[in-house]
Parts: sequence; C-alpha cells; structure tokens
Amino acid sequence: MTKQVIDWNEAAVRTWLASRIASTKADQVAAQRRGRDGEDDCDQAAAEEMVCTLVNKDAVTSSQATLVVALDQLLERDDYIWRGVYDDRRFDRHVRFAIRKIRKMAKTNTGFDRLSRYQ
Repeated sequence: MTKQVIDWNEAAVRTWLASRIASTKADQVAAQRRGRDGEDDCDQAAAEEMVCTLVNKDAVTSSQATLVVALDQLLERDDYIWRGVYDDRRFDRHVRFAIRKIRKMAKTNTGFDRLSRYQ
C-alpha cells in the first residue's frame, strides 16, 4: 500500500501555530481562575504556548526540515524560562512533551489541518 505524500504548507503550519497560541492563552486564563487546582493545567498551556511562539516564525516554518531542526535545538536546551509558571520541573516536562508532539507532526506532516481548540 502506498502512502500519499503531502506537500509542506507553510501557511497552514503558521495558522495552526497561531491557533494553538490563542487556545493556550485561553486555557491559561481558565486554569488560573480555578486557583491552586488549575496550576498544572496552566503550566501545560504555558508550555505549549512557549513552544508554538518560539517556532512561529517565517524562517522556521519555511520548510519541514527547518522546523524539525528548530524543534531539535529547542529540545536540547537545559531549562526553559517563561512567564506565569508555577512549578519549573513540571513546566520543563510539559515543554518537552509539546516539542515532541509538534516535532512528530512536523516529521510526518500531519495534523496541521486540525484547528479545533481541544486536541
């Protein structure tokens, strides 16, 4: 069985990243309203927002290879600093998960057409 090759669509990738940034900001607000119970969800949303923000640039999304390389470089960092983080260790874990998720999507070139808020 042959797989259909999908061409890299830079505009779709940037649209997906912008959509995820907007969704994660809304998720952070909702989590902060829940107080202490929502701290983990807030850290998770902040982690995904950070990753999407750092790679949502024309030079990075111009090709599949450059996006994967940028995500690899981001994954190699020792620590991640972002605003509104409650627990640094938990945040680092969420950042690494978000990087791996987006990296897998970039390598397989799938999932960038899903623009729903909850994925």
